[in-house]
Amino acid sequence: MKQNKTVCVVGLGYIGLPTGALLASRNYKVHGVDVVQSTVDTINRGEIHIVEPELDAFVRSAVNSGNLKADTKPTEADVFIIAVPTPFHEGYVPNIDYVVSATKAIAPYVKEGNIVILESTSPVGTTHKIEEVLKEEGVDTSKLYIAHCPERVLPGQIMRELVENDRIVGGITPEATDATVEFYETFVNGSVLKTDAKTAEMAKLTENSYRDVNIAFANELSILCDKFEINEWELIELANRHPRVNILQPGVGVGGHCIAVDPWFIVHAGGEDAKIIRTAREVNTYKTEWAIEKIKNAALTFENENGRKAKVACMGLAFKPDIDDLRESPALYVTRRLKTDGMDVLVVEPNIHNHPEFEIMDDAKAIEEADIVVYLVAHKQFKGIRIFGKEVLDFCGVTNK
Repeated sequence: MKQNKTVCVVGLGYIGLPTGALLASRNYKVHGVDVVQSTVDTINRGEIHIVEPELDAFVRSAVNSGNLKADTKPTEADVFIIAVPTPFHEGYVPNIDYVVSATKAIAPYVKEGNIVILESTSPVGTTHKIEEVLKEEGVDTSKLYIAHCPERVLPGQIMRELVENDRIVGGITPEATDATVEFYETFVNGSVLKTDAKTAEMAKLTENSYRDVNIAFANELSILCDKFEINEWELIELANRHPRVNILQPGVGVGGHCIAVDPWFIVHAGGEDAKIIRTAREVNTYKTEWAIEKIKNAALTFENENGRKAKVACMGLAFKPDIDDLRESPALYVTRRLKTDGMDVLVVEPNIHNHPEFEIMDDAKAIEEADIVVYLVAHKQFKGIRIFGKEVLDFCGVTNK
């Protein structure tokens, strides 16, 4: 098979931009595509619009070398990578509109022998939908290699894990699988595992649903511990001393672009047979509502005792520690709800400088002004802060010794 030298990456977010920058560092000519002009302009200056360790250096080097350019429209390439969001509609119905739009956008540019890869985490059957859309756009898909290779990276470690993690590749034909595996093996040090498209799609959904189920156990345990007046952090630490027990850490819920979304793809398709996966999603969603009620009750008690409304410091907005990603963030949801319900909130998020809905405050200033301090995200900046004379509600283990 011929050597692939040019890559068109559609979607320059948390997966597309790191992937494009990495490929550019391996001497691929990368044409990045994003519908947001400001994102395109930022990248073409050699700068980044998201927070991710090492990404700024990769992008700056890639742009300066001429190997990475961004635009709002695709161009011809040897390999097309689709890395766009896959959220859901009302009622948790999967939404692949961005995938369909991206496929239509590349249709005029694909040609015989091209590889078309879907990296977006998607419902089972989406890769075959790409083939269907390309056919509708007049493309002869029999001469393309179409495959799914789901991203498997952890925010905060993306640049390392893009190279080191094993990857799963599933083509709509065995030939597509082989061609796509050959491409990934040029920059992935981990194993590149072969399967078919539907299995690859289901594998990613399974990985995230497994995590969701285990987090749900921890979150339900924390609710029970509160009811029984037991320290959940101590309990989990003790239980985890069993050689075959590994309970995860509870939180204010589950967020992010994967774990909070992907299980619904299985539930939607699986219906009544997806009992545990559905229940886990419901438990993790309930944990967020439960936390809101705990905060409201604390604020009401303060108001009754002091004759004035409580100021509540909401510590963290991101969906997990030490990143700036707010997608599906339960911490952001909690803060919004408290503000909507008329509470006086002070918002702290050390990984972003501003937000359209909230004034972002310095942690010391917020804690000084607050009557109640609520830890929603266990950012490293919050560890070791000593608070005196304030009520502290810790939903993520910041104060756990």
